[in-house]
Amino acid sequence: MTIRGRLTLLFTAVVSALLLVFCVVIYLLSERHRSNEFYERLKAEATTSAQLLFGTETVSLELFKLLDKNHLTVLTEEEIIIYNDRDSLVYESGTDYLQVTKALLQQVREEKEVRWVQKGREVVGVLFVDQHNHLVVLASGVDIYGFSKNRNLLLVLAVGWLLASFVVFFVGWVYAYRALLPLKKLIGRVDQISANRLDLRVDVANKQDEIGQLAVRFNRMLDRLEEGFKLQRAFVSNASHELRTPLTAITGQIEVALMDEDPKEWQETLMSVLEDVRQLNQLSNGLLALAKVSMDESVVKFEKVPIDEIFWQVRSELLKVYPHYTVKVDLSEFSETNSHFVVEGNEALLKIALVNLVENGCKFSPNHTVSVRFQALRNTIELHFHNIGPPITQTELPTIFKPFRRGINARNINGHGIGLPLTERIVLLHHGHLQVYSTLEEGTTFIMTLPL
Repeated sequence: MTIRGRLTLLFTAVVSALLLVFCVVIYLLSERHRSNEFYERLKAEATTSAQLLFGTETVSLELFKLLDKNHLTVLTEEEIIIYNDRDSLVYESGTDYLQVTKALLQQVREEKEVRWVQKGREVVGVLFVDQHNHLVVLASGVDIYGFSKNRNLLLVLAVGWLLASFVVFFVGWVYAYRALLPLKKLIGRVDQISANRLDLRVDVANKQDEIGQLAVRFNRMLDRLEEGFKLQRAFVSNASHELRTPLTAITGQIEVALMDEDPKEWQETLMSVLEDVRQLNQLSNGLLALAKVSMDESVVKFEKVPIDEIFWQVRSELLKVYPHYTVKVDLSEFSETNSHFVVEGNEALLKIALVNLVENGCKFSPNHTVSVRFQALRNTIELHFHNIGPPITQTELPTIFKPFRRGINARNINGHGIGLPLTERIVLLHHGHLQVYSTLEEGTTFIMTLPL
């Protein structure tokens, strides 16, 4: 069943149930009022009859029976029975509807008024007392007109309830359609969206209601998906280009070597091919690392790690591979009480980020020197990597962290444009941020900020 159908049925059931309760209450109140009114009329008739027959101003029994026989009294199918204080019957209208016991008469004398129903007739027993009489008067009758009015009321309530339920169902069906119309339009637009039509967006009719908020968030998700698809296409395109270059070079060198029989030329070719293979391996590792960090965040495990110790390891390992590099460290932030800076992170990923930043600083500096400074703030730790190499132009700064983007200052330096995007992704994964400042006068500074 559709949401529209469920909402309509639920709305109809709730309103119909409330209307049914309302109708039942009205009928019960009407029936109670009819019963009380009829009992009061019976009571008045019983008192009047005793007064006329045994009061100070009386009428004869024959005349009273004649009046009752010809229905000249106010009640229908009326019966009046009167007993004296010795439980002797002193008057009966003659219809003989009731069965009276001594226990019943005694109850009337004790309670002075008793009401009950006998054989479908409503009966009231009252005690009539004056200077000369101590009588028990029983009056009964059938409220034909009252029951008729209540039956008509019941019919009106039943028909009204059915009509109201139908109207509520119709109104609920129309209202549910209007309420869910934005959702229906959203579904129609979603059906049009595909991998080739990610530029489409759903319409937002009202940002305040839940459907409007759903549409807004769905559009935001589409923005992220579209950006992800664009990055993926750019990544695949650039990766293919970067991989094609060394492979083409290797193929050409091998073909040239096969045409030359000089072993010395073969050795030089193999050395060149080996260098290309190393670059290709480095590029492949970088691509795999970038893809892993970008697409599989859930498998990254975080723990407390000392960022300063990881840096010293990186510095030591890098200087072994590149002895001509120089890494200067500012130790002003270190003291006996503040000898370690512990962050929540993944040691292997942080090591990759530090390697990239230190190696870039040395690689782009004319004297292969990078200066590193730790700066402890209130809730964060900053690592500054400064070199005096050629600056990054202001137009290139916004794209420096995009994959395969290399600046003008990197034309004569080996690289693939993967290190900085990978580093930024790692820093963001650790809830930090990476900034770069570059001028001709002061050089280039990368600032990695991590929460403590």
